[in-house]
Amino acid sequence: MGAFCFGPERARKVATSRAALRWGRMIRTSRLALVPATVELLQAALEHRDELVAELAAAVPPTWPPEFLDDAAFAYTLERLRGAPDDAAWWMYFVVLVDDREGPALIGSCGYKGPPDALGTVEIGYGIVSDRRRRGFATEAAQALVERAFADARVRRVIAETLPELVGSIGVLAKCGFRRCTGGSEPGVIRFERMRESAARCEHA
Repeated sequence: MGAFCFGPERARKVATSRAALRWGRMIRTSRLALVPATVELLQAALEHRDELVAELAAAVPPTWPPEFLDDAAFAYTLERLRGAPDDAAWWMYFVVLVDDREGPALIGSCGYKGPPDALGTVEIGYGIVSDRRRRGFATEAAQALVERAFADARVRRVIAETLPELVGSIGVLAKCGFRRCTGGSEPGVIRFERMRESAARCEHA
């Protein structure tokens, strides 16, 4: 499952070129391509792994999807995209490891929980498949989301929520300059924030 019908080098070129052509809002980092969810990608994620392989031109591992990402999340995002396609950049991204030795590989998901609200706040989330953790991929993806958010003048604050026992997730947020703050969307959830002003201080430090 998830095997390529062409070699790794060609797979890398195909993944990059297809994403560039079809998803102009792709975010690139040193190792990753964050590919914005489309209706086609979400339908593939819901329906069949082979379809997702074809849409992304990337291998989909047996460990996909990461913890806390399920069909309900795909369906929710699909509904939002259909209702407001111009807001696609403020929803889910598929995290593709472009420089994997065996060709591009889907290793997680990340994204926003909608466009900036009236106060200029956006929320991010991220998840990496179990066999690709502890390699800095979550930090790389989260930092890219923060930078992309603050590139929009409307955004004053980026928040993220996690659970107290998820030490790795808390570590990612600390590395990305987040600080614990009050609030939480439900009992037991803890919230972190990064303000535009603190981002500016980091840039000029």
